Amino acid sequence: MQPVARFEIYYTQYLDESGRVTQPFPEFAQDTAQLIDLYRWMGLMRTYDAKAIALQRTGQLGTYAPILGQEAIQAGVGSAMRSDDVFLMTYREQGIQLMRGVTMKELFLYWSGDERGSDYSGPRGDFPICITIGAQATHAAGAAYAIKLRRQKRAVVCAIGDGATSKGDFYEGMNAAGTWKLPLVFLVTNNQWAISVPRGAQTAAETLAQKAIAAGIPCEQVDGNDLIAVRQVMDQALTKARNGEGPALIEALSYRLSDHTTADDASRYRSADEVADAWKREPISRVRNYLTGLGAWDKTREEALLKDCNERVQTAVQEYTATPLPKPAAMFEHLYETLPSALEPQRAELDLNGDAGGADHAG
Repeated sequence: MQPVARFEIYYTQYLDESGRVTQPFPEFAQDTAQLIDLYRWMGLMRTYDAKAIALQRTGQLGTYAPILGQEAIQAGVGSAMRSDDVFLMTYREQGIQLMRGVTMKELFLYWSGDERGSDYSGPRGDFPICITIGAQATHAAGAAYAIKLRRQKRAVVCAIGDGATSKGDFYEGMNAAGTWKLPLVFLVTNNQWAISVPRGAQTAAETLAQKAIAAGIPCEQVDGNDLIAVRQVMDQALTKARNGEGPALIEALSYRLSDHTTADDASRYRSADEVADAWKREPISRVRNYLTGLGAWDKTREEALLKDCNERVQTAVQEYTATPLPKPAAMFEHLYETLPSALEPQRAELDLNGDAGGADHAG
């Protein structure tokens, strides 16, 4: 016998868990001002996330999916994408959404069950949050196929979690992307837990990246707690996709520092020691340590950033809580582009009997 093919999975890191440089930086990261701007975005994401959890705990939001610990992935991806790219997401990429122009008010509306939160004021071509695990992989292939047919220099980013890589939708989407050489980048956030199921119990694959090999798609791993690494590998993959060089899959290694959602209690299935160890590798302190070592960041700047983030989040909360609740008949506005005649009597009945209105999201 003789081998007919060999494959390798490469891993990229520029900053280790202490903020020390492990290899020469790519060009963008040599601009300290750019890194500070991305660090500010990460701080805003974490402040927004904490407030969203507080709103849910006080009955002002529904079930919410935290992003704690995944800020580097989201800032890296969000900064690598262009405004005319298309984004398909799970329920945990709110940081990328913010960077693409979705407002915090809109996100709060969405998590309260108000569908107006999905009517983005910013990225009109992005898809809504996908709750069904893995379904967006096939949707992404369709969007990327449309871009290819139109000969546009745009790309699609499909964000999924580690658990979704065990779903058939994921494999179908990858197969289509590989076969048709679509301008599609799959971003797999491997945060080690699919709700209560650890990564090791989900699949026997040594890496999640290697699942793309069968589809003929280039794939690699990246330190998902390293902002610079995520931004660099996404830049490279998106540039190739826009230039007609086909799809890619990036597995970003990170850790979900919070519960899966606010309806979950992660302490029931993972140890405090495991979480404490993961905190040593969290992304925000890594960038802060590096910037502080350069003399580009200090306690005064940090306090000013936190103050600014808190003020921006609080303003969004006030805008959200002051928004009048949707009237019952509004449910018909988001079902069809043109409401079928058979449903008109139902909407008319609600218009007559159920549109009291007047209340807002403050309760």
